Amino acid sequence: MLAGMEGRDGMRAADADRHAVAERLRVAVDEGRLDLHEYDERLQRAYASRTYGELDALVNDLPVTGHLPVPAAPAASQLATPPEDVAPPSEGDRSPATPAVVARWLAEVWLPYLRVVAIVVTVWAVASALSAELLYFWPAWVAGPWGAVLVVRTVAGLTGGEPQRRAVKRERRRTRRLARRARKRELAAAADRRERELPAAAADRRERELAAAPDADVRERERELAADADRRERELRVGEAPTAGRERLTGDVEL
Repeated sequence: MLAGMEGRDGMRAADADRHAVAERLRVAVDEGRLDLHEYDERLQRAYASRTYGELDALVNDLPVTGHLPVPAAPAASQLATPPEDVAPPSEGDRSPATPAVVARWLAEVWLPYLRVVAIVVTVWAVASALSAELLYFWPAWVAGPWGAVLVVRTVAGLTGGEPQRRAVKRERRRTRRLARRARKRELAAAADRRERELPAAAADRRERELAAAPDADVRERERELAADADRRERELRVGEAPTAGRERLTGDVEL
């Protein structure tokens, strides 16, 4: 069991796992479990994490409730199972490329060739028209060799599953791009929330200071009254001392 957990902690996390952790952090900051500084720091670390262990370290101190997504769930990614339990996909398991995927790949391969051939043929036609004679068809040296290379590449690509691989890479790039956009939106939302909460916190602090101001004034007034009473008592004592001395001297003289 421990060996399985250690192996899982070192496994690569998917974009879905990073999104799940980001959602848990957002819920935690909304519930007051994290402040904005901690949320911003953990969110950046979440999108920069590569393994499940790095993601788990960000939410270990947060409670797991029923409505929160768990990044380690097998449903989030097939990588959540140990490596020895994952069977590599076989050639027969590959889904055939759809006509749309094949057409897009063929367009990516052949469109640059067709554009260049159209340009050089147009240049040859204009030159022939200006010279009033049919010139040597030199665009064949551009179209022929390049076209032969593209034919070989097309046949090899269709037989080797190049359209499927190209579609998978395109989808991965799109997913990473969406993840970066989501991260920017999360950071912008956190910054806006921080800007809104800072004035509110300052206003609350000012209200507490104003509420505590009368008590402080009362205590200050009590201290002043106590000091004034002490000062008067000392003055009275100082004034009574010479009077008592004079009375004693008067009594001695009468005797």
